[in-house]
Amino acid sequence: MMNDKEKEAYFNVKFIPFLQQLYNYAFYLTKDEDDANDLVQDTFIKAFRFMDNFQDGTNEKAWLFKIMKNGFINDYRRKTNKPVHFSFDTIYEQGDSEDSDDLNEIADNDYIQTTDAYKGLIGDEVTRALESLQSDYRQIILLADIEEFSYEELSEILEIPIGTVRSRLFRARNLLKDKLKAYGKNLGYKEKR
Repeated sequence: MMNDKEKEAYFNVKFIPFLQQLYNYAFYLTKDEDDANDLVQDTFIKAFRFMDNFQDGTNEKAWLFKIMKNGFINDYRRKTNKPVHFSFDTIYEQGDSEDSDDLNEIADNDYIQTTDAYKGLIGDEVTRALESLQSDYRQIILLADIEEFSYEELSEILEIPIGTVRSRLFRARNLLKDKLKAYGKNLGYKEKR
């Protein structure tokens, strides 16, 4: 077990480098600068507090993103007086379940939308196409293709099996591709056969 000074040094080296990526994801989730800053701060506080549970060699970035996602969902649930249990896997498998309604409610309230933080990384047409996707597809594309998480990391963050990660990402990319066909054609790209 580390003393407080060693713990702080370890934290600064292993976790602080992900500050900007965490902020981008927090802004994506909250759509508000102050709320995003609060979410990042809460994530770092929880990570520091539970750092003894972190196993060296585990992916720090994935661990932080999972803490953030769970913190956001729990905070949203607390604010809306809903039960704390929430699973993206349940939503994906059950479709029109109560949890699915909760995710749609979050999306309808602009809590899960592509944000200015990500808009700087992708063009306006791509951003509009991405925003038109369902929230679970939007989220997996951002985490896989912008944040560059592996299938294993996505499985851990989203708490879904790797097979579900692969199929959801495949479907999300195909939906995005379909939405961008006309845009690509206007730029002179030809569709692969």
